[in-house]
Amino acid sequence: MEKFQLISEYKMSGDQPQAVAKLAEGIENGEKFQTLMGVTGSGKTFTMANIIAKVNKPTLVLAHNKTLAAQLYSEFKDFFPNNAVEFFVSYYDYYQPEAYIVSTDTYIEKDMSVNEEIDKLRSSATSSLLERNDTIVVASVSCIYGLGSPDEYYNLHISLRKGQELDRDDLIHNLISIQYTRNDIDFRRTTFRVKGENVDIFPANQSEMAIRVSFFGDEIDRIYEFDPVSGNLINELEYAAIYPASQYAVGSNTLQKALDEIERDREIAIKNFEAQNKPLEAERIGQRVAYDIEMMKE
Repeated sequence: MEKFQLISEYKMSGDQPQAVAKLAEGIENGEKFQTLMGVTGSGKTFTMANIIAKVNKPTLVLAHNKTLAAQLYSEFKDFFPNNAVEFFVSYYDYYQPEAYIVSTDTYIEKDMSVNEEIDKLRSSATSSLLERNDTIVVASVSCIYGLGSPDEYYNLHISLRKGQELDRDDLIHNLISIQYTRNDIDFRRTTFRVKGENVDIFPANQSEMAIRVSFFGDEIDRIYEFDPVSGNLINELEYAAIYPASQYAVGSNTLQKALDEIERDREIAIKNFEAQNKPLEAERIGQRVAYDIEMMKE
C-alpha cells in the first residue's frame, strides 16, 4: 500500500502534536465527528496534513467554495508532492438551465460552458481514487452531487498490459464505447488516432501526456507514454488504464433500462397534461423527451 509522504520545512509545535495524536486516534477508533479548532494562521492545514500522513487513508478535503478549495489544493500539493493530490470542483464556467414559457410557447434551451482544464482535473480525481490509496481529493460542495455509479465507471475502464492478446480493432471499438472519438488530425483529450499498428490515446485525465499502444498481430507489443505535441517518447509502460471520457458513462444494459424508464415517465406526463386539457404542454414534453431519448441512444 502506498504511503503518504509529508514533506515540509515546518515542524509541529505547541498543541499540534497532541491534536494530531488525539484526532488520529479518533479516526482509528471510528469516531464520525471531530473538530479541530484554531484561529487564523495557527497551522490548521499543516496539522491536518500530519493527520493524513499518520492515518494513511484516502482523504476528502471539503471546502465551501472554489476559491478556498483552490488554495487548499495548492497547499496540499506542496505538502504531498509524491502522492496523488487531486482537485474536484464544478466544471461549469457558465450554466443556464432549460425553461419553457407556456404563455408564449417559448422554449429556452439549456446553455453551458465547460472548463476543459477542470474537467481534466475531475477525471484525474476519479481515476486516482480507483487506482491509488495515497489520494487526497480537495473538493467544493459539487462533490456531493451524483456522478453515476462508481462500479459502472470502473467496469468500463480499459486495462492494457504488455503482451496482452487484443485485436487492434477491438481496442478501437472499446474506446468508442467509453465515449472516446477518433480524430487523426486534432489530437486532444478524449480522442484517439490510428497509425498503422499504433493506436494513440489521449486520456481524459491528462493534458500533457498521451498513451501509444503498439501491436504485433493480435498482441500488445509495447505501451508508451509520449508527448502529444512533440511526439517524443517519455516512458515505456507495463500497464495502462484508460477510464471513460465522461464520468457519466454507463454500460449498454444500464442505458437501456434508463431509456425504458424515461419512456414510461414520458407517457405518464403526456396523459397527465391531456387530462388537464393542456394539449400544448403535452405535445411539447412529448417532443422534447423523444428528442432527448434519441440523443442518448446516439
